[in-house]
Amino acid sequence: MNIIFMGTPDFALPTLQRLYESDHRILTVVTQPDRPKGRNRKPVSPPVKQFAIEHGLPVLQPGAITPDLIKTLEDLEPDLIIVVAFGQILKKDLLALPRHFCINLHSSLLPKYRGAAPINWAIINGDKETGVTTMKMDAGLDTGDILLSWKTPIRDEDNAQSLHDTLAREGARLVLETLRRLEKKNLRPVPQNSSLASYAPKMKKEDGLIDWSKSAVEIHNRTRGLEPWPGAYTFFGSKRLRICKTEIAPSSSGDQPGKIARVSDHGIEVGTSDGRIVVTQLQPEGKKRMAAKSFLAGRKINPGDEWVSSETPNPKLERGQEKF
Repeated sequence: MNIIFMGTPDFALPTLQRLYESDHRILTVVTQPDRPKGRNRKPVSPPVKQFAIEHGLPVLQPGAITPDLIKTLEDLEPDLIIVVAFGQILKKDLLALPRHFCINLHSSLLPKYRGAAPINWAIINGDKETGVTTMKMDAGLDTGDILLSWKTPIRDEDNAQSLHDTLAREGARLVLETLRRLEKKNLRPVPQNSSLASYAPKMKKEDGLIDWSKSAVEIHNRTRGLEPWPGAYTFFGSKRLRICKTEIAPSSSGDQPGKIARVSDHGIEVGTSDGRIVVTQLQPEGKKRMAAKSFLAGRKINPGDEWVSSETPNPKLERGQEKF
């Protein structure tokens, strides 16, 4: 089939690669414009554009979906438009363009976790499984008829990055299976049950602030679900600490939320409302991430010190103690 591919970030790459290696023909790749990044704010091409250029595929980078773009795509006479994390909502005139329809790959088991951040919220909420879904796109937000879906377990060691990588690979396979069944006329779209729908809003930096009054399980899941972005964090006095990797340990009498209960080379144990969080990897402001043992070298952290959920000086700290 003749396909227009629309996608932008790393998540879209496995699908684009599988399509490129298949018997289908990619008419063009539509992706977001280059964006400035880094200290020098130098424009950087999105991963999908980089792949397309390396493999000789035509590329379009519209800042918006305009009538001129729609006319350009219409002239290509596509059988399908496949959309994977493109970054813009498609309107009806574009959805009506292909001979068949537009297919979207979504990283959840729809109708659960419609929206921008299904991977993050599945981990934060402590789900044991998630998956990928292909759907026939409509004008709503992830509301189209389901074509196919596959389940994927969420492992205890998964964070948002590792689950992202797994679902990107599984999603690529699912898209190709969806096309195979479409060609064989063995694809039956099923309307979503909107009464079972939930929403996964885009993550914000402030979502990473740890509330130590939550349980150890809740804090552990939030840390996993926000890694690598936006990252979980807390404050030690006026200094921000990013919490990169954690474990769960049983609580002990006298534990208090946010108070350090024990310090060892393996990790820093912090009280919560139920259980202890063992911080095994963290990142001080302006530094690289490091193991707890490296962090503790040359830093005075004691049981009874407190990590808090607001940026306020701690008068109990000795002078210079909070300098990381």
